[in-house]
Amino acid sequence: MAYAELSQARLFYVIDGPADAPVLVLSNSLGTCSDMWARQIPELTKHFRVLRYDTRGHGKSSIPDGEYTFAQLAGDVAELLAHLNIKRAHFCGLSMGGPTGIALALAHPELVGKLILCNTAARIGSAEGWSTRIAAIADQTLEKMAPTLVERWLTDDYRAAEPGLTQVLIDMLRRTPDAGYSANCAALRDADYREQVSAITAPTLVISSTHDLAATPAQGRELAAAIAGARYVELNTSHISNWEQPEAFTRAVVDFLTE
Repeated sequence: MAYAELSQARLFYVIDGPADAPVLVLSNSLGTCSDMWARQIPELTKHFRVLRYDTRGHGKSSIPDGEYTFAQLAGDVAELLAHLNIKRAHFCGLSMGGPTGIALALAHPELVGKLILCNTAARIGSAEGWSTRIAAIADQTLEKMAPTLVERWLTDDYRAAEPGLTQVLIDMLRRTPDAGYSANCAALRDADYREQVSAITAPTLVISSTHDLAATPAQGRELAAAIAGARYVELNTSHISNWEQPEAFTRAVVDFLTE
């Protein structure tokens, strides 16, 4: 296990794949950790040196005091790359990892090769909605709320067919510290990149899901339309598309990055 002591946070990270391959950074969704990408690693490491990390407040990374911003979350990635002496990398972020990638591509375009934004939007949810979520966590805790929250992550059919893999995600969410989760909810509450995404210059792929209620296909298409030359792929899944259809998700990522 490896940790990077950065200026604001201590990040847990793991690297897989050939040392001489292009680097691909994977950024987790709200309430998960780097383990959410496990189903992609066997195929991705055939092509890339894959760098996964736990976003601050998640997994084994530290939980800095106070509320977070995506400028901070993107800064963590920039510092992690510098710590590892990585000059440039592809970036793939899902859900909350999307605005992290957007912020990184805007603030540090020199660091980003190609950008993949999955199940995300330039503006996810509403300020009121995230404030309500923060209050609910304080009242009920993630331990109690996890099963209900994961119902929005996966389709009914998938949860019925794969109860064990569904439980893995529930347990991942339960292990997320309430304080870290809420601090990242504040970042989502305050983030709105709709006026800025057109400045992204990295070649971009947007992946959305037909049944995603958190970041809808319409929002995904809007995001792709706002970024010059961006491509759009839609999967027949819900919010955590890489978990529900790992083969189709991974194929879309590899095809885009290797063409």
